[in-house]
Amino acid sequence: MRYVKWGLLSVIALTLIGFFNYTLPQHDIVRVVNTYQERQDLADWTRIFWASPDDQSTGLINRDVQFIQTVKSNGKPMVYRNEDTGWHWPPYFKFDTANLQTQAEDNKSTAEAPKWVSVTHYGWRIVYFSAFPNAISIKPVAGPDVTIIPWFNIFFFVFLAFVLLMIRRMWLQFRERSIDPVLDDMGEAWDGVEQHAEHAAGEVRGVWGRFRAWLGTWQGKGRK
Repeated sequence: MRYVKWGLLSVIALTLIGFFNYTLPQHDIVRVVNTYQERQDLADWTRIFWASPDDQSTGLINRDVQFIQTVKSNGKPMVYRNEDTGWHWPPYFKFDTANLQTQAEDNKSTAEAPKWVSVTHYGWRIVYFSAFPNAISIKPVAGPDVTIIPWFNIFFFVFLAFVLLMIRRMWLQFRERSIDPVLDDMGEAWDGVEQHAEHAAGEVRGVWGRFRAWLGTWQGKGRK
């Protein structure tokens, strides 16, 4: 059972880590090299990797999606999709897809004269599933070595830790005030039952002993 317990805890932990890693914002320092628009099929299960804006029906099987092609400082390519999130999950409330595409166009550069930008995004790049992270914002930076401090993520995890501590404290107080007294009463009641049982058993043993003694007197008379 110990292995089953740790196995379940591991699955839960990995699920939460994956959820937060996909949903929370991340920052990449890249150079924009191109932007384009392409029609994407949304008929299979990979639809989960695409946004579902309010102005598009869930029954839609394909649509045009805008993309931003970039290159990292180490030369590796990174492609982002540029979709509105609307009022759907995750709650980025992005409605400025056209403006962001214009910003990307304005920041295009070459390797000889690079313009470095910080792209804030969520999601994963999975080549085999044609999954792309969704760009949220683009901000010019001084160079490829700029460090972006993830203030939102820091605040989020601090707030989450605070909430969990408060829930734990409330649970301990609830347990101390409501559950522990009931358990103590149950324990006292059980002790009382055991005492009565022992007393009853003692009386039975006493009666049985007296009965055996009485039988012994009759056996003695029979020998005479």
